[in-house]
Amino acid sequence: MKVLNKLNDPELGKKIVGRVKEVACRAAEKLGRQVVLMEVCGTHTTSISRMGLRSLMAGLVELRSGPGCPVCVTGAEDIERMLLLSRIPGVEVATFGDMVRVPGKNNSLEGERARGSSVKIIYSPQDALTLARETPDLEIVFLGIGFETTAPLTALTVKNAQALNLKNFSVYSAHKLVPPVMRTLLNSGNCQVDGFILPGHVSAVTGSRAFNFIGEEFGIPGIVSGFTPMDILDSIYHLLTLILQGEHRIKNVYRCVVRDEGNKEAQKTMAECFHTGDAYWRGLGLVPESGLYWRDTYTSYDAAQKFDLKKIVPANPAGCRCGELLQGIITPWDCALFDEQCTPAHPVGPCMVSSEGACFAYYRFEGSGVRNGL
Repeated sequence: MKVLNKLNDPELGKKIVGRVKEVACRAAEKLGRQVVLMEVCGTHTTSISRMGLRSLMAGLVELRSGPGCPVCVTGAEDIERMLLLSRIPGVEVATFGDMVRVPGKNNSLEGERARGSSVKIIYSPQDALTLARETPDLEIVFLGIGFETTAPLTALTVKNAQALNLKNFSVYSAHKLVPPVMRTLLNSGNCQVDGFILPGHVSAVTGSRAFNFIGEEFGIPGIVSGFTPMDILDSIYHLLTLILQGEHRIKNVYRCVVRDEGNKEAQKTMAECFHTGDAYWRGLGLVPESGLYWRDTYTSYDAAQKFDLKKIVPANPAGCRCGELLQGIITPWDCALFDEQCTPAHPVGPCMVSSEGACFAYYRFEGSGVRNGL
């Protein structure tokens, strides 16, 4: 309890902010400009906005958002195929809440539900499996999105479905891997940052070693971080210290959860069920070996094969700059639609839909959402 109290101690917070700003001053002086850091997790983005860290560090450290929100990075092609699934008679689509409002070319899952499609919001893949057991006359299709954090649960659910010999359950896998997209992002040359705040949830499965290539091959330091305000401040402090010292390594400061080698059981489960392949990411295009697809043993649970879904030419919303945002090229303020035509009530792109999206976080905690009491 004492530890939990410290995490919310305002006086301790002020002292830590003072230390971070002091080292930030020295790092900015060394670089001759403000330090640019990227957080690669939607939960970090939300926490940073909620705690007002961007304004606290203004002029010294710029915090940019990367491809860390699973809803936001799901490609437009996948969204259209999910909409197709929802229109198939006898199919009930089961998905997490944020996905239902992501705009497709002409509609969203929420819109399809209003037209009569069966779309159910669930909280875990196991909920979808339960639906399949309770409604044998319906085909339940779970929309599998997310990174290494959620993929093991999806894999376990399909293993359970196979053990139960369920025939009316399948998964549309849009699961993605974070290390490959980081490599693509860095190879693109679009990502001009001095350091990364790396995702603690993903690293709990992959292990911190999975990100060592960022320092070794690209000469950029990174910190595996937790999610409380204190965790993030501590991570920024360590990251700025590495920059000051000229070190380009990955440091794990979330050791209460993340081990260097990761979660071996989760990795084993993923490897048993999935093989890797190229996958489309919003804004980043086709990223080699970043997608998870069902192995032959589980193809009867692959919704894409079960319903013979065709390839679809993706169409991104006109004027939407989510793709540039997810690469750290711009911030939400740079998009002409942000807080004007694009708001949480009328989202144009996915980054304004998801509770972990950068546009939603900026709007809610740093934009009109503050004035409107969102």
